Amino acid sequence: MLQYSTAFLALGTTNFELVVSFYSQLLSQKPDSYQPKRYAEFNLLGLRLGIFQPQDSHETEFNNSARSGLSLCLEVENLEQAIALLTDIGYPPDGKINVASHGQEIYAYDPDGNRLILHQLS
Repeated sequence: MLQYSTAFLALGTTNFELVVSFYSQLLSQKPDSYQPKRYAEFNLLGLRLGIFQPQDSHETEFNNSARSGLSLCLEVENLEQAIALLTDIGYPPDGKINVASHGQEIYAYDPDGNRLILHQLS
C-alpha cells in the first residue's frame, strides 16, 4: 500500500515566468511559494499546483510536451465570467461551451498548451 501525505499537480515549463503570470492572473492570487526562475506553488482548494523550471539537463523533455492528455479542471461559479477573464488575460477559449450531463464546460489552454477545463454545475 502506498502511503502519502499530500498530492499536487506539477507543471514543468521552459516558459516559467509566462506560465506563473498566467496562473497568477487566472487564479487571482500570487504564488504561496516562489523562487524566481525555479519554482512557484499555488495552494488551491484541495490541491497544490506547482510550476517548475526544469534543470538544463532535462529541459528538452518539457519542450512541446503540451496536450499530453492531462487537464487541470476548475469548477467555477460563473462560466461566462471565467471565459471573460481568460479572454482579458490573452488566452480565450478556442471553442464553444459544451453541455454535458453534469453541467457546462469549456476548454482553454495555458501558455504552454496544457488544457484547462472550466466547468460550471447545472
